[in-house]
Amino acid sequence: MVTKVIGAINSALSKDDLGKLLLRLGVGGLMLFHGLHKLFGGVDGIAGMLTAHGIPGFVAYGVLLGEVVAPVLIILGVLTRLSALGLAFTMVVAWLLVGLNNTFMLDKVGAWAIESLVYFFLGALAVAFLGAGRYALGGKWR
Repeated sequence: MVTKVIGAINSALSKDDLGKLLLRLGVGGLMLFHGLHKLFGGVDGIAGMLTAHGIPGFVAYGVLLGEVVAPVLIILGVLTRLSALGLAFTMVVAWLLVGLNNTFMLDKVGAWAIESLVYFFLGALAVAFLGAGRYALGGKWR
């Protein structure tokens, strides 16, 4: 009986394309909030961090590609794999700029200090490997 119930549950939940859509909405949608904050609030803080490392400040505008454009494309399922790799790269840069010293630290509430960076990095890689799935607007450009 248990085997039948587990089999029925597995069969009912075997919806790969729906899972891909939910992953895209989660990763892209949550990252988009970070990007919109920078789009409307500016990238001056990031520019300052970059110049402190000897990188020209205008490079900070690249964060808008990784945190606004890429998430929108991921959500829509357009150029999904490429956009997901761009988001993953953005998270590596964010880790190098702000998270490197916190890699082995906990935050005030006991969470891993870089857990959101890791979540977005691994989520973006999962999207890159899985692709957009059937529920995407990209057609052959998924």
